[in-house]
Amino acid sequence: MNIRLPFEQDANPWIADDPKLISFKYFFTRKLFLVREAWAMAFFPGGFGTGDEVFESLTLIQTGKAEIVPVVLVDAPGGVYWSRWMDFVREQMVETGMISPEDTTLFRVTDSVEEAAAEIERFYRVYHSYRYVGESLVIRLRRALPPAAVSEISLRFSDILKGPAEQVPHALEAERGEFQELPRLVLPFNRSNFSRLRQLIDFLNAS
Repeated sequence: MNIRLPFEQDANPWIADDPKLISFKYFFTRKLFLVREAWAMAFFPGGFGTGDEVFESLTLIQTGKAEIVPVVLVDAPGGVYWSRWMDFVREQMVETGMISPEDTTLFRVTDSVEEAAAEIERFYRVYHSYRYVGESLVIRLRRALPPAAVSEISLRFSDILKGPAEQVPHALEAERGEFQELPRLVLPFNRSNFSRLRQLIDFLNAS
């Protein structure tokens, strides 16, 4: 998904001649497709446009307007672009109470391509996807969790749950057979703290 600009931007050589390449005239339509279609996001050092995309993507995830996906801020080896950006976030946002400390768990900062790839793979180790069914958040799992892990989730994340978590072996009836074979974690999520939900996903991926 490329953006048409006078001279600053061009499609990278891996996609330039590919029929899947889409060139957008407007930033807002490009960002809409980016957030809607991406299963992971990796951002590299850049100018105002990069900052705009990072902050908007994180804002949409933080507020539940976009699904949680792994967001990785990747620097050149030994680079300080994102670490300096992170200093600003901590000092001017976290320490002044403009965002919560757990909001910084919505992304990862690294200068290693291998670590960036590992973070994305780790995010989908157990977690598959989620959707709302009635008042419940239904997380699809790549494999069932041990019963002890389900109980631990109910205790550890009681601040964002209205009741205990429940694991079921297949799709709920309201899901109409979507990913039927995958087990589910059914959560009475309060829909108000998506950074903590990201931490819950990290916990189940480590189970």
